[in-house]
Amino acid sequence: MGALSTGEVCVKYALFIFNFIFWLAGTGVLAMGLWLRFDPRTRDLFEKEEAFTVFLTGMYLLIAAGALMMVVGFLGCCGAIKESPFMLGLFFLFLLLIFAAEAAAGIWAFNNREKLTADVKEFYRETYKKYQNSKQDALRETLRLVHYALECCGPTGTVLDSVKDICPKQEGLELLITKGCVSAIEDVFSNKLHIIGGVGIGIGVIMIFGMIFSMMLCCAIKRSRDFV
Repeated sequence: MGALSTGEVCVKYALFIFNFIFWLAGTGVLAMGLWLRFDPRTRDLFEKEEAFTVFLTGMYLLIAAGALMMVVGFLGCCGAIKESPFMLGLFFLFLLLIFAAEAAAGIWAFNNREKLTADVKEFYRETYKKYQNSKQDALRETLRLVHYALECCGPTGTVLDSVKDICPKQEGLELLITKGCVSAIEDVFSNKLHIIGGVGIGIGVIMIFGMIFSMMLCCAIKRSRDFV
């Protein structure tokens, strides 16, 4: 039985390190999805008949994506360290499916960006309106996440006393020019769409390299075992 070359050994450990980081990231994504689902402050959002479809879909996508990332990371780590062609083959297949799904989702999102923008803005308006009427903790935490993520406050930027404590802290002139969340959402889907696209392309490139390295290692392992 032959041994792997120095370069192939480097590919092996690089693939292991990459997938270990990928597995840790998947653990974090899964933990976030489960926290959103079961935390007492947000759980009420999913247990009511009028639960928001956008929020529900996003939360379940987080859980599914985190679980899939953990599975893929595990296969990549074990396949590399144990030099298992079977696990590396599964790792390649999963990465290929994820890459195809990412590409399809990106194309769909780009073609339906106006509808997505309108749906997200309506989701925020409805959440804000219901929070004003009910003061539910679940709605409060949802608004807080949106406000701090987009650095905005309220639909129009008017900071009311009822939402002041869940908005980013403003000082000086910023108090007079606080950005409204509806316009902030519009900005994300229009002016910052190229950034989102760039991140998606970057992730896709990393996946392509992961698939190439996994096939290189898989072929090297088979070749070394067949060598007499």
